[in-house]
Amino acid sequence: MKIAIVGTGYVGLVTGTCFAEMGTDVYCVDIDKDKIEGLKNGVIPIYEPGLKDLVLKNYDNGRLHFTTELTEVLDKVDVLFSAVGTPPDEDGSADLKYVLDVARTVGANMKKYVLVVTKSTVPVGTARKIKQAILDEQTKRGVSIEFDIASNPEFLKEGAAVKDFMNPDRVVVGIETERAQKLMSKLYRPFLLNNFPVIYMDVPSAEMTKYAANAMLATRISFMNDVANLCEIVGADINMVRKGIGTDSRIGRSFLYAGCGYGGSCFPKDVKALIKTAAETGHPMRILQAVEEVNEDQKHVLFKKLNNYYNGDLKGKRVALWGLSFKPETDDMREAPSLVIADELLKAGCEVVAYDPVAIHEAQRRLGDSIEYAGDIYEAVKDADAMLLVTEWKEFRLPSWSKVKELMRTPLIIDGRNIYDTVELREIGFVYFCIGKA
Repeated sequence: MKIAIVGTGYVGLVTGTCFAEMGTDVYCVDIDKDKIEGLKNGVIPIYEPGLKDLVLKNYDNGRLHFTTELTEVLDKVDVLFSAVGTPPDEDGSADLKYVLDVARTVGANMKKYVLVVTKSTVPVGTARKIKQAILDEQTKRGVSIEFDIASNPEFLKEGAAVKDFMNPDRVVVGIETERAQKLMSKLYRPFLLNNFPVIYMDVPSAEMTKYAANAMLATRISFMNDVANLCEIVGADINMVRKGIGTDSRIGRSFLYAGCGYGGSCFPKDVKALIKTAAETGHPMRILQAVEEVNEDQKHVLFKKLNNYYNGDLKGKRVALWGLSFKPETDDMREAPSLVIADELLKAGCEVVAYDPVAIHEAQRRLGDSIEYAGDIYEAVKDADAMLLVTEWKEFRLPSWSKVKELMRTPLIIDGRNIYDTVELREIGFVYFCIGKA
């Protein structure tokens, strides 16, 4: 079976590579010539554990191909996945320019049946627009070539995307015809050996499922952060509260961790897009509006704790940041709390030095030389007046606290992910603050 994946970003590259790993002949298409040439030479544009080895293996085995020309592969494939970007517009809505560009290219150049599958996260109703764009291009050509559309939203977690694709909780597929369902069933058949469910539904429901899933997870995070901030006021411990409610089978343990806010390419964008879609229908998403507001406020919590400790006098203070990516196991800094924190520290007159295991280059692209970059955690805290733990990378879990204390000018730790033991650090002699505990 031969398929094409348009877009070699995070979703497209992982999708194409994993399908190739299961024996499918995959053409990955992107208009970025430098990116395509890089991929042909083993240069992977994103950091994702396990991905590089799979790309190299399947490219060498001839199952994974890279090209800039969709028109050259269109008639070779049975299924075309559109995995191009849907960046947010200024009003929060998803920009469908690239999605519709792909549809128009298909309509203008197709010569035989193809199943066009949307992999990008798109608002409900986008499939109808894709279908109409293809039909409009066919009309211009004076042809009528059969095709189908489908929706196959991704549920990949950055840092575990390969594992998630190969062993998913479920696969959601929105289809309109039996022919489309048969093609998607054939494509996913190798994965069925792992006994995960493929859930077929109508296309609008599949489109909505993706947004609803991310909105629910974002809601749990903001809810716990809101409760954590109240815990600090009333003298409760959010870690105890989390354990107490997480054992309730109706609630579960996932996504109940308080912290300094969520970021990344999905939650912020998808929450905004769903709010915008709902507003356009006259149905405001009041809960999600609060979720977004709480999350934006939460990104300021670490700075507020630092500012309060120094009574508003931060000018000249040297502050170390451990972690820059929005979560561990990725170099993604889109909507990352670290960007908000660094900005606030700089505006307050602080010297900022940061360390992250993989996101330094991305940070340099975004922040330039406005902050310093350290080679490891100990270099970062040398002569620091505070250390802010922003991202819970594994290598941050068990540092030599005696060495950290010796290197710091002021032994102040503000833990934005609640990974350290309060009693232990205070016994060593640190001033220690975390989220949701006095």
